[in-house]
Amino acid sequence: MKLGFGLYRHMLNEQHYKFAKQCGATHLVVHLVDYFGNADNDKSSANQPIGSKDGWGKAGNGKIWSLEELLEIKAAINKNGLEWYAIENFDPAMWHDILLDGSKKEEQMELIKEQIRIVGRAGIPVFGYNFSLAGVASRVEKPFARGGAVSVGMEGSVDERPIPNGMVWNMVYDERAPKGNMPSITHDTLWDRLHYFLDNILPVAEEAGVKMAAHPDDPPMPIIRNTPRLVYQPHMYQRLIDMHPSSSNSLEFCLGSISEMTDGTVYEATEQYSKQNKIAYIHFRNTKGKVPNYREVFIDEGDIEMLKVLDILKKNHFDGVLIPDHTPQMSCEGSWYAGMAYAMGYMKAALDINKS
Repeated sequence: MKLGFGLYRHMLNEQHYKFAKQCGATHLVVHLVDYFGNADNDKSSANQPIGSKDGWGKAGNGKIWSLEELLEIKAAINKNGLEWYAIENFDPAMWHDILLDGSKKEEQMELIKEQIRIVGRAGIPVFGYNFSLAGVASRVEKPFARGGAVSVGMEGSVDERPIPNGMVWNMVYDERAPKGNMPSITHDTLWDRLHYFLDNILPVAEEAGVKMAAHPDDPPMPIIRNTPRLVYQPHMYQRLIDMHPSSSNSLEFCLGSISEMTDGTVYEATEQYSKQNKIAYIHFRNTKGKVPNYREVFIDEGDIEMLKVLDILKKNHFDGVLIPDHTPQMSCEGSWYAGMAYAMGYMKAALDINKS
């Protein structure tokens, strides 16, 4: 197993590459989508926005990331002794009509096929995605973690506000969209849309040598903002895998999201999917509670026995990357950096123990 680190778009610089290396990381998972484009979002803490009625900000320009851009970023990453393991998430502007079954669906499908070909040519082996209409929503930010460290969670209520036209996955892709809200659909309709996506993207991903890695719903509720969710129980991952057998059909396995689910256990899910060799990389974070009442906590204080998870992964020969993903904000200057360094130190020690 490999120790990785996740970086947002505005962190793609030598300062953060060095920080990741100093924490013991060997690999990076990179978000090229700019979730922090909204001026109200705080880039100083670098913590992911929690979501709101108006979303995180404006989506991109709908253009794919070029080979030249990816190779330039990769060269800088390699220069600092790291490997680029995965890109996480399409920009909503690239594929909103695939998610929404809109008039530009086929045009956008060709666009993201080309994106995956470019990712393959750049030598990046994994592309993570979250097939969701509402994205990350219904969370609150409070001092949930040990010692009053600020973190996120749910406190019993779900955001039921409809999503306005022109927004998907928390980002506005069309500021001139007509007034009104996203139409309500069924779970089966959303699964049909995923089927279309997988049938089209997986043959291209196989040829490009790229694994498509599906993230579970966060938070894992059946409905958020009047939209259905896909993977809000552990067994639903199996439906996704069985929908299109392919070496490129894999999982972005989020321990926190799975632990928050009301069915099964995180250990059973880890066993089930690592045994099938379907886990591309892992969000290695800890939580307390289940939806709709849970909180994200420090890596060593939650409901998950992290060393037990590593034992299962080792038994089933998982050799992918683990990243801390989210972490509570510590009460000091550079609260995000302190929280991440704490998580990374724990993970490095745990991996060293697991190797022995």
